[in-house]
Amino acid sequence: MNTPNKLTVLRVIMIPVFLVFLLNQSIPHNYLWALIVFSAASLTDMLDGHLARKNNLITDFGKFMDPLADKLLVTSALICFIELNLVSSIVVVIIVAREFLVTSLRLVASSSGKVIAADIYGKIKTVAQLIAIIAIMLLQELLHVGFITDTNIVAIIGSVMMWIVAALTVISGANYLWKNRSFVNTTK
Repeated sequence: MNTPNKLTVLRVIMIPVFLVFLLNQSIPHNYLWALIVFSAASLTDMLDGHLARKNNLITDFGKFMDPLADKLLVTSALICFIELNLVSSIVVVIIVAREFLVTSLRLVASSSGKVIAADIYGKIKTVAQLIAIIAIMLLQELLHVGFITDTNIVAIIGSVMMWIVAALTVISGANYLWKNRSFVNTTK
């Protein structure tokens, strides 16, 4: 197994560790620990892709597992945020629906021999998601240590950030659908 694939597997292994910290309020500074693990896992995503392209180490395993690991990490965070009452379930449904849409389009396209690569809108959406998730955990930690005392401000900032992510998600999904509408031809 090459280094990029090992980093992808490491990211998957880090997800349960992240969840333990995020959901266990009895762990001191649990949001800080969750933030550190989530950030480290996100960095492995950037690093594995860079190494795979730079060293020509792209494998079928990596093509399959890398996007799956990314979606598992982000979706895990968002679902837990619902449980912790940090994000609207509507936002999460929008984000997950877009992921199903794009994944389905990619599957249909691949059966026709075409690869649908990530575009700038998808990359912007991904960066916005990561920033929002990290910011929400950071704000929660600052709230718990007393650096910030206004829970309403923290809730508003988190909510606004996630609704911006939802808007970017809709734009990205609509763009993927429009650019690849030939794969959803209803006349065939």
